[in-house]
Amino acid sequence: MRFEPDFGSVIAGVVVVLGLLLFDRLQIDDPVGAISVHGLCGIWGTLAVGLWGLESLGAPGDGLFVGGGLRVLGVQALGTVVCLGFVALTMWVAFKLIDLTSGLRVSRDAELRGLDVHEHGMESYAGFQIFVTD
Repeated sequence: MRFEPDFGSVIAGVVVVLGLLLFDRLQIDDPVGAISVHGLCGIWGTLAVGLWGLESLGAPGDGLFVGGGLRVLGVQALGTVVCLGFVALTMWVAFKLIDLTSGLRVSRDAELRGLDVHEHGMESYAGFQIFVTD
């Protein structure tokens, strides 16, 4: 059996790495890379249907690079923008409600000591904590 990576996955790999670097540079707190993996690569996958999708395989029409023109790419781009707008609005409301009720951030002391110590009274990894926990 021979491994043959598909072109879309190779591009997604580049997208996720560049996204991680971008969010680090913008100082956006995303320690596990979820925005890059699910957000940016999700956008890439959605737009890829508009570029290479085949109607015979279930796409809403043929993509731009397989003779389908801009219609499917436009629909995919519009869907992406609508989803981004929906997520931005609903998460703004959710975060605002959390901030007003219980707050979004822990105290500076809890952040420095570690959330495992603050929330559970113990370290999650023995010997990993570099601060005094008493």
